[in-house]
Amino acid sequence: MRIFTILALLAAAPAWADGVTGIWKTEPGDTGGYLHVRLGPCSNDGALTCGVIDKAFDGDGAAIANYANLGKPIVWNMQNPSAGQYRKGKIWAPDRDKTYNSKMDLSGATLTVQGCVLAFCRGQTWTKVQ
Repeated sequence: MRIFTILALLAAAPAWADGVTGIWKTEPGDTGGYLHVRLGPCSNDGALTCGVIDKAFDGDGAAIANYANLGKPIVWNMQNPSAGQYRKGKIWAPDRDKTYNSKMDLSGATLTVQGCVLAFCRGQTWTKVQ
């Protein structure tokens, strides 16, 4: 019985070992402001990763309590084909109010996020807050 428990835990390990779930700090924008994005399982399907804007900060690092996009989805339907890789999702860029095809790559406490249209991509490196 003990061997089956160990095998079950090992089989489930990639699901909880991948550290994308949590709060991520975006790179500063043109005005120096940045966002905290909460990533985790999508509510409609735990196999996909989604994210919402959790907090917004100005160039001085002060929280913007009345930021219009708080709680708005920014990443959705990211598939996780292998550990640390997320593909075939969408990302919304608040500064341009545009949605792009997206991919993300996780390496420790760093998440490389890209939004692409055809062969043209724009990206950021996010850092884990918690």
